[in-house]
Amino acid sequence: MKYILSLIFLIFSMSAFSQQNAAEKKLIQFSGIITDVDSNNVVPYVTISNVTTNQTFSANYQGYFSFIAHPGDILQYTAVGFTKVELAIPTDIRDSKFTQMVKMKSEIVYLRTVKVSPWATVEEFTKDFMAMKIADDDYEIARKNLSGESINGMIQTLSRDAGEISGINWRLNHDRALNKNMVQTNPLLNPFAWGKLMQGIFNGDKSRQAEN
Repeated sequence: MKYILSLIFLIFSMSAFSQQNAAEKKLIQFSGIITDVDSNNVVPYVTISNVTTNQTFSANYQGYFSFIAHPGDILQYTAVGFTKVELAIPTDIRDSKFTQMVKMKSEIVYLRTVKVSPWATVEEFTKDFMAMKIADDDYEIARKNLSGESINGMIQTLSRDAGEISGINWRLNHDRALNKNMVQTNPLLNPFAWGKLMQGIFNGDKSRQAEN
C-alpha cells in the first residue's frame, strides 16, 4: 500500500511539473525592426541567433524580422560593420505577440597602414637615392626663369597677347593714315611729281631748240 501511494504521488508530481514547464515555455510571435543607434537608419540583413534554442534567423533588407520564440530566450544580433548586440526576450509577456526595437552601433575598424615601396631592398634604395638629382629651390628656379636665354626663348615661342596685338594694329593704322594724307595733301613732297615736272621742262627746251 505504501508503494502504491508513493507511485500515485510521483505521477501527480510529474504531471504538475509538466504543466508548469509547459506554461513557462509558451510560444510567442517575436517581431521587430533593427536600426542604427546614431542615424536611426535601418540595418538590413542582420543575423539573429537564438542562443537558447540554437536557431538562426535573418532580417530582411528593411531591417524587419519575425519568428517564433519563447519568453526568456537569449538572442544575438550580428551584422558586418556593427557591434554585436545580445538581448533577452522578457519573461513577463502575457500576450502571444511581442515587438521590440533593436539598436545597433556601427563599428569602426582601423586597418594598418600599408606602405608601397618601389625598391625591393635597402641597397637598391640607397643606390637610387645617391644617384638622384636634387630638385632646385625657389631661388634657383626664379634665377633660371629670369635669365636671358629663358626670356629670349619665351619671346620666340610665346604668342602675342591681346594688348600687344591691339597696339600693333593701332600703330599700323596710324602710319597708313599718315602716309595717305601726306601723299594727297602735299604733292610737292612726292618724288614722282618732281620727276614729271623736270621731264616736262626738258622736253620743252628740246622743242624750242628744234624750232630755232
